[in-house]
Amino acid sequence: MPATASFEDRISSWEEQFLADGATRSYPARRAVEEADSPVRTPFQRDRDRIVHSKSFRRLKHKTQVFVAPEGDHYRTRLTHTLEACGIARTVARALGLNEDLTEAIGLGHDLGHPPFGHAGEEALDAALRERCGAGFKHNEHSLRVVEVLERDGRGLNLTDQVRDGILNHTGSRKPATLEGRIVKLVDRVAYINHDIDDALRAGILSADDLPETEIGLLGETGSARIDTLVRDIVERSQAAGDILQSEEIGGAMLRLRKFMFDHVYLGPLARSEHDRVRRVMQVLFDHYMESPDEAPSPALDASDCQRVADYLAGMTDRYCIAKFAQLTIPEEARF
Repeated sequence: MPATASFEDRISSWEEQFLADGATRSYPARRAVEEADSPVRTPFQRDRDRIVHSKSFRRLKHKTQVFVAPEGDHYRTRLTHTLEACGIARTVARALGLNEDLTEAIGLGHDLGHPPFGHAGEEALDAALRERCGAGFKHNEHSLRVVEVLERDGRGLNLTDQVRDGILNHTGSRKPATLEGRIVKLVDRVAYINHDIDDALRAGILSADDLPETEIGLLGETGSARIDTLVRDIVERSQAAGDILQSEEIGGAMLRLRKFMFDHVYLGPLARSEHDRVRRVMQVLFDHYMESPDEAPSPALDASDCQRVADYLAGMTDRYCIAKFAQLTIPEEARF
């Protein structure tokens, strides 16, 4: 390739030579609104940068992963989960000869629409919307709304179709259109199951002896060992199948470990008590803003009252949500 070749030509030539047959090529870019390509970044790199520089991405650092408003410095947040999942996904993509830039952009954007208080907050917002508005809330659908509508004061980020598809379909029954998106969908679980075990051990909710012996013996004693086992299995199975898969043995062990976490951590006694608090906070705020929707700013000027309130509440961090709740429920003279 001549030194004078354009950036696009050089990238396209490299991808044809080194990427796997099923990998997504970086060009041509497919966006809802056409725009000129960057002379120094692929379309997926531009998507990555737009996500990282967005307000919704920065707010992830103050959104719960599992524990509500944790006081310790070492518990995961929605941001650290995103970064951990993204790193694992890139490892898998590189090992399989797939498009790392696309994988990274999907990984960084997949949880932008997650509301405060983790899954408990999502359940509470979903229930409130269903009861009063008839339609519920799913964080993957709202993540897509964030990048399409809410960011940049209502203009959206104009991401490529492949990134938008990966964000929307990173959870749920629909399969992402690209192999890179399917990596993120599977690795999302690999990441959260293992780092949530680490956080539960740190919090004293679990002890090492509580963990299921058979699954730990098969996957590994430490988080890093389990992730390595899972990644190796994904790469080996996917290379043979031409899709993103796990073996029945390793994948089954991961699913059983996931069920253990739901039974003992995500839906355990401590979680249930926190869920009650979260439901009360979210319900009070939801009811207030439905009565006063003008207090729920939204860059989407044509949004219904239900949508405005959902946009506002889903965008809140844990601490901002708690502060708003305190304003509404604690007399001013009693606040510190």
